[in-house]
Amino acid sequence: MITFTKQLGQWAEQQAKIFLEQQSFVFLKQNYHSRYGEIDLIVCRNQELIFVEVKARSMTSYGRAQEVISRSKQKKIIQTAMSFISQHPVYENYYCRFDVICFNFSTQIAKKVQQDFYKLPYDLEWIENAFTLD
Repeated sequence: MITFTKQLGQWAEQQAKIFLEQQSFVFLKQNYHSRYGEIDLIVCRNQELIFVEVKARSMTSYGRAQEVISRSKQKKIIQTAMSFISQHPVYENYYCRFDVICFNFSTQIAKKVQQDFYKLPYDLEWIENAFTLD
């Protein structure tokens, strides 16, 4: 049985992928793993390569989704991005960016019930250049 957190995460990643494709990005990879960690989505457009962290929170009174991406998590994402580029040298001259897409639900979601998350009110926030290599 899939957990609530996993279900919400999968939904958020799928919605973020659709959203980015609507912005004319080309989807490259979902859930890319390296020894350093995982990147939720990798997309490109023109000469830009975007590494996307997707977050969803079921109640924003405990903090918004983008607030939970620690410096440690950022470092792991950056190392994983470098691993991706080393395995796909065609992208080594692309401008790289680290974005965050957040789904912030304003109400508590029942965790014991199968949810159609898209029917619930949420704010989508796209944070371009959420963090850098520095």
